[in-house]
Parts: sequence; C-alpha cells; structure tokens
Amino acid sequence: MEISRRNLIRNAIAAGGLAAAATTLPGVLRSPAAADPVPAPATLGRTFTHGPAGSGGYRSVITASGEPHVARTALGVLSDAGRTGRRQGLISFVQLSDIHVVDAQSPLRLEWTDRLDDPSPLPSTGLFTSSYRPHEMLTGHVADSMVRAINRIGSGPVTGKPFALAIQTGDNSDNSQLNEVRWNINVLNGGPVRFDSGNLTRWEGVADSTPLTYDPAYWHPEGNPAGKPVDHPRSEYGFPVVPGLLDAARRPFTAEGLTIPWYSVFGNHDGLAQGNFPASTLQLNLIALGALKIVSPPLGLDPGQLLQDLTADPGAVLTGLLSGATNAGVRAVAPDLNRRLLTRKQIVEQHFALGGAPFGHGFTSTNRQQGTAYYSFDQGQLRFIVLDTVNPNGYADGSLDKTQFAWLTALLAQSSDKVVLVFSHHTSDTMGNPLVATGGSLETRVTGATVLDALLATPSVIAWVNGHTHRNKVTPRPRTGGGGLWEITTASHIDWPQQARIIEVADNRDGTLSIFTTMVDHAGPASAGAGTANAEQLAGLARELAANDWHDHGAGLGTPDDRNVELLVGNPLA
Repeated sequence: MEISRRNLIRNAIAAGGLAAAATTLPGVLRSPAAADPVPAPATLGRTFTHGPAGSGGYRSVITASGEPHVARTALGVLSDAGRTGRRQGLISFVQLSDIHVVDAQSPLRLEWTDRLDDPSPLPSTGLFTSSYRPHEMLTGHVADSMVRAINRIGSGPVTGKPFALAIQTGDNSDNSQLNEVRWNINVLNGGPVRFDSGNLTRWEGVADSTPLTYDPAYWHPEGNPAGKPVDHPRSEYGFPVVPGLLDAARRPFTAEGLTIPWYSVFGNHDGLAQGNFPASTLQLNLIALGALKIVSPPLGLDPGQLLQDLTADPGAVLTGLLSGATNAGVRAVAPDLNRRLLTRKQIVEQHFALGGAPFGHGFTSTNRQQGTAYYSFDQGQLRFIVLDTVNPNGYADGSLDKTQFAWLTALLAQSSDKVVLVFSHHTSDTMGNPLVATGGSLETRVTGATVLDALLATPSVIAWVNGHTHRNKVTPRPRTGGGGLWEITTASHIDWPQQARIIEVADNRDGTLSIFTTMVDHAGPASAGAGTANAEQLAGLARELAANDWHDHGAGLGTPDDRNVELLVGNPLA
C-alpha cells in the first residue's frame, strides 16, 4: 500500500557507490562526454537500462538494444500476416503523462514525510513514498528534453504518418501552483524558461547545504557542510556530489517547444494541492505564499497519527509545524506570489493566456465560462474524448460528476460514425472516489467501473488512454459477445523510466484495426553524457537519479507487453 503525493488519501481511506562506468572515484561527478543523439524510431532502435551496481548500489544508466512490437490479441480479434502490406495509417500522435513540473523550493511541500518510509532502520511501510525525489529540481529539463525527442522523431515508426498532435494526460504540474502551471505550458510552447522561484539569487530548499537547516535525510548535490555528516543518499546509496547543480537547475534557457499542436488533460496534481487536498483551502494557499518552509519533521513523529491528521485537516497540521509549537525544523525562504494555488477555472484560463496551438490547448469557451475541463474534438475519422476525472473535494483517486457523465453518454451515443479514443488522467481502477462535499449536492459521483461499462457499451470506442499510476500498462477490456477496447496506461516523466508513448492507429483493411504503441525516451543522454552544461545533460542526470531513487524499484517500466505493442481491435466502421 503506497501513500504519496499521488495517492496519499486513497490509502488513508483504505486504512481508516557510483557505477564504475560513470565515474572514476566514488562520490565524485564524472566528466560529461558528448551526448549521443536519440535515434528514430524511439525505443525500437535503442532504449536505456540500469548499469552494474557500484558503491552503495548506485547504478549508471546505459544504452540497451531496442524492443520490437509485440502483437497482442487478448480481445479475440485476429488479422492475418498480410496486414503488414495492406494497412493504411489513420493517425499518429504522442501521449505525455505525469510530467510533474515541480517547484522544488515551494513551502507547500511534504518532503519531510518521505523519510518515514526509508527502508532502514525499519522496514518501509509504503505510506509516504515519493513525497520527495532527489531529482525534483530537474523536472522542467526532462519535459524540455522529451519535447526535443518528439520533435526529432517526427512521425509514427510504423505508419510513417507525421505526428498530428500531442496530448498530456494530467499531472502536468505538481502542486496546483501558478508558476508550475505556467512552466509546463511554456516548456511545451517553447521560448525562454527559468525553473526558479522565491529568491532568484540562490537555491532555497531541502537540497542546499545551508549549515543551519542541513538535514542528512536529503541528497545534497553540493556536499555536506563542514562539521556535518555525509547525507544518507551518499553514504547509504552511493549518490554522487554534483558541484554547481542547483545553480544549473535555476539557469534560464530556451525551451524548444513542440512543433505540433498539443492538448491538455486535467490531473489530480493539477487540481489539488499535493495531489490530495482542495486547492481552495485558505490555509494551504497562505503556506504556499509564505516565508517559512518545513525541512525536518518533529522527532518521534507517529506515521499513522500523521496520516490521520493530514486526512482531517492538512492546513492545521502544516500551520502547527510552522508555528514553532513543535521541534520541527523550519527554514526561512523568500515568498513568491507566483506560488499561489489556482482553481480549475484559473488553470484552464492559463492555457488561453499563454498562447500556443491550438488556442486553449483543447479547452473550450464553455470550459472557460463554467470552470470545467472536459471536451472533445475530431481528427478525421477519429474522435478524441477528454475527461476530467479529478474529484475537487479531495483525495488522489478520481471519479466523474453526474453532469459530466451525462455529457459523456450523450456524446458516445452520437459517435457511431467515428473511431473513438477516450483520454483521462486516472485509470479505470483508480477512479474509486465517490466523495461529495458536505453541505452541497448529495449526489454520489460516478466511479471507474461505471465509466468503463459505458465505454464498453459503445462499439466505436477502441481505447482508453490514461496515466496517474506512473507505470506502463496495457490492459484488454473485453466486451460481452466479443471484441472490446484497450486501456493504455503510460508511465511518468518524473519517475524511472521517464518515458512518453507514440500511439498510431492503422486500418488493416480486413475489418480490424491495429493500435501501435511505441515508448519514447527523452533526449537526455546516458550517464556517460550526463552533466550540468545544458538542459539535455541535466535531463540525463535526472534520469540517472530517478533510476537510483531508493523508493522506486523500477515497477514503472512495466513488461514488454506494456510498452512496444500492436493491439488488435475490431474496426467499428467496417
């Protein structure tokens, strides 16, 4: 059971040395080599994997051979081998998911809970994993490097069709903050970007080496101050010293920007503070805008009690820790009005205010007026239906309100002449949150099983594309009487393996369609080219650090059946 920024409250409900290939001396950053370019077509030609374990178990990231497409016929739909020569491509596009552009200096963060799940001296409980990641200051650089990889590839590796669009399936930002939302939009649009906040002359967060608030539970890339112990990531897991990293992460650069139109989907980290708490809470907004940041938890903190308290009133918990009433470690930071929390309507509006193509990035005038985030659009024979699965009442798990579900069922009924693809942040299995606000409507919300039933009842729906779990997974969803749809879940940019997914739909001209999915590695190099000189080198370093996150054991990669695959499905228009 895992509780994190992604799913802290879901569990509350349920519970009531450096690799030799990368360095010459342990703990010293290797000299960066020239970055090797990303070859097309994506991971069919080459991908990345862990290198041999070095000091403390730390592993470099090395290149590995590519992965061919695996044909999957679990829906009982078959096509003969001759389809290769007669297929016709219908569309090629890219899915980005869980980018999680992070303001790692924000006061409204829960890094200090992460240690409650460190694997030593006690076994990890899984309650607070992923509340902190050592590479969070580099999330914007990873996003830019993914954009660069997509632009270099340019077209579907199977159909050869140029990418028609990209769609990011939620958790585009990490904490509902204005600056994170704008960073995400700006890096996809292209142009000058700077992933920095608060005091623009120095880093102020848990990663710096300020002696007064130095905490060895975190990775400190500049090393430990004189008289302070080496931090645990270095002493226990072999993490390196990377001089100048924090200033390099703050350095302005020009984002390349996607060369294709891109669309946005709303995720729980976009709509909820820390992905769990209503962003409209005044106390949380005041903390985000404040001048104090919690670095270390009080001694003797009970994880179970903390979980209950955060579930009941997160603002009160954080305000109490910041007040000095406990022995929590707190540091001063420069306040920043750009850290203010946004409502759904305000986030939608940012997609119009910052420009780019298409105007509003899928969101409509109705979304702007009503503060909603669901919409649809057509691309030739294909209909894209975008859902907003975030429950604004809180908790990481999702659901739909009844108004949106009525809109969905009406639209499905009008889509018999289209091939339909549905997009959301949550998976069908993580839409189990029926919570409604007290004092408001008492109608329960619509959960994932009901939504899936509605999609299966509509023969024109061939796929449901989503994210949220930070894992690559492709699941057959059969229909009674034969056929069905494929649920395609793609891993995140923030956790290993930091991949996106190309999706192509092809007509086999025999009454079947093939959905090809191909994983994309961002343009950051393997460890041999990682460094701090530019955004791509920093993205390569971020991938290496993610590969060594002591709370991430590689489950996000999935199996070969979840990555480069050909998914056979009936053609609803045949």
